[in-house]
Amino acid sequence: MHEPIVVTGLGAVSPLGAGVATNWRRLIAGQSGIRANTRFDTDGWKCRIAGLVPGQAEDPEGFNPEAAMNPRELRKTDLFIHYAMAAAQEALGQASWHPESTEERMRTATVIGTGVGGVPAITGANETIRTAGVRRLSPFIVPSFLPNLAAGQVSIRFGFHGPSGAPVTACAASAQAIGDALRMIRAGEVDIALCGGAEACVDPVAIGGFTAAKALSFDFNDEPWRASRPFDAGHDGFVLSEGAAMLVIERVSHAERRGAHPLAVISGYGTTTDAHHITAGWADGREAARAMEIALASAGLEPGAIGYVNAHATSTAVGDAAELAALEKVFGPGGGGRPVGSTKSATGHMLGAAGAIEAVFSILALRDQMLPPSLNIEQPMPEAEGFNLISEGARPAEIDHALSNAFGFGGVNAALVFSRYP
Repeated sequence: MHEPIVVTGLGAVSPLGAGVATNWRRLIAGQSGIRANTRFDTDGWKCRIAGLVPGQAEDPEGFNPEAAMNPRELRKTDLFIHYAMAAAQEALGQASWHPESTEERMRTATVIGTGVGGVPAITGANETIRTAGVRRLSPFIVPSFLPNLAAGQVSIRFGFHGPSGAPVTACAASAQAIGDALRMIRAGEVDIALCGGAEACVDPVAIGGFTAAKALSFDFNDEPWRASRPFDAGHDGFVLSEGAAMLVIERVSHAERRGAHPLAVISGYGTTTDAHHITAGWADGREAARAMEIALASAGLEPGAIGYVNAHATSTAVGDAAELAALEKVFGPGGGGRPVGSTKSATGHMLGAAGAIEAVFSILALRDQMLPPSLNIEQPMPEAEGFNLISEGARPAEIDHALSNAFGFGGVNAALVFSRYP
């Protein structure tokens, strides 16, 4: 038996606001973080909405970059790193993990995934070359956009000398980051890890590219809050979003020795590859189901023990149907009646940060015994018939174990199991 690995700190920045408490309160209240895309001029674009992190100028509980990094650091780094630093700072603060000894720092891992890294920095650099010439490029441009520099900058800031990692596995990246950190602790490489993901690619290239792929929602530009509708028959694509989320995880004995307060147990992880198609999983969900089964086996649980599923469900017809099929493979017809929801209905799809923010929400559901609502399920898609979808607002529930899924382009599947701390 593995010694339990517990979660002792959480951090979040999302379209719902800055800070875990703000995110959770607004999520449970049924609020949406999706709005008109003001990041660039979308006049004439098919998709004119996004899940943008609000700034404090528009939202008192919005993101203040200077609370996490000084102006000089901000100028040298891309937005995804700003979000990562803020979420890391919050998670480490809650966990009260500020190691000073060499041994403690060497035994701390930093694993932060991202789907694409600093795309705005790359596109901005290209524009600088076009308009002003290559000599105008900053010497800091490359480290501003490298995908591993969220983990790199965080480890430098806090002095963590343990393993550093940066899964870049599309929308499964941060779930795999959490799983990788879990494995490192179980293997005895480290005692504690900061893990999660960050994304900030609401820019013309990403919006244009996903539009060309017919992946984004176009039908709700005038009512952005209705656009993300996982499992609904009226869904027409996902909403591109941004943000970051972090977890501090450690062996329970390590947490107890230093007086940390566990929020939940991270009890299982499973990952597989479809080896089928670059953007679509198997229609029958076979490998997604196997990832869930591996996670359950890793946790030592039978499927019936799971009381809540926070589905990956992005609001695309193909993806949502495949996940429902996978859930039926694991849990039986209609998912065995257990509550199924998708918090992407409120946040949109944060790509490489999605798995981490949904892990945060799953942990809070266990802590508070409260299941967050899935917005905009007005008429469930035919494949959802018989499923217990959380569509009528937040609901209290007695749950001991939650499953959180994350799937990505390239056929990557990841599943995490969290358990209530005794």
